[in-house]
Amino acid sequence: MPQPFTRWKVLPHGKLTAIDSDMLTVTGDIPMPMGNLERRMTVVRLQDSRLVIFSAIALDEDEMHGLENFGTPAFLIVPNGLHRLDAKIWKDRYPAMQVIAPAGARSTIEKAVIVDATRADFGDPNVTLVAVAGTGEREFALEVRRPDGATLVLNDIVGNVRDASGFGGWILRLMGFAGDEPHVPLPVKFVLIKDKSAVARQLRQWAELPSLKRVLVSHGSVMEDDPRGALRKLAASLA
Repeated sequence: MPQPFTRWKVLPHGKLTAIDSDMLTVTGDIPMPMGNLERRMTVVRLQDSRLVIFSAIALDEDEMHGLENFGTPAFLIVPNGLHRLDAKIWKDRYPAMQVIAPAGARSTIEKAVIVDATRADFGDPNVTLVAVAGTGEREFALEVRRPDGATLVLNDIVGNVRDASGFGGWILRLMGFAGDEPHVPLPVKFVLIKDKSAVARQLRQWAELPSLKRVLVSHGSVMEDDPRGALRKLAASLA
């Protein structure tokens, strides 16, 4: 994993894509020893047009201008200690942003950027920041409710990298970062999860979110085909 950036550095990435009228997402690549690893940033627009940035990625100027036209960057969510690569440069670009990090990862994240809080009140009852149960408050997720359905934004607790190919893909699969279906990556089970049963309960609770439409993950494809069933299957895998 590269060291946290201190200057605006743009790695390969795609275009900002609308998930619904108030959500955008974009994926890019991180160079890793075993090959590039896809990563995702999610942008949620609140009722007052402020933006929640979940797992920030530095984008080229055209895409950044598009994001700024979408709303005002206000909350920078660093969802765990491994997702701090672009945190400082985003804070430098938008000094008024509030940096939010999980309590259990605060000391690690503060090696890259000063953390303002470990909880967030977005002033919007439809957007909730959650410290994932069973992770020692080291992992965040977002619940986003809309009239036409809910979106769950996860970080590393679930991976859905399915298109890994070549030698790099073989390594990703060997290390448990890639697979043929949504899964809890093997390194996450060993490093991030402290209580498997608590994480399983959390996954089952999310499966009951009213009108759940999709699950976004930081590494891999959006889960839109039976997201409830996928979450229940993930919970069962932790038994």
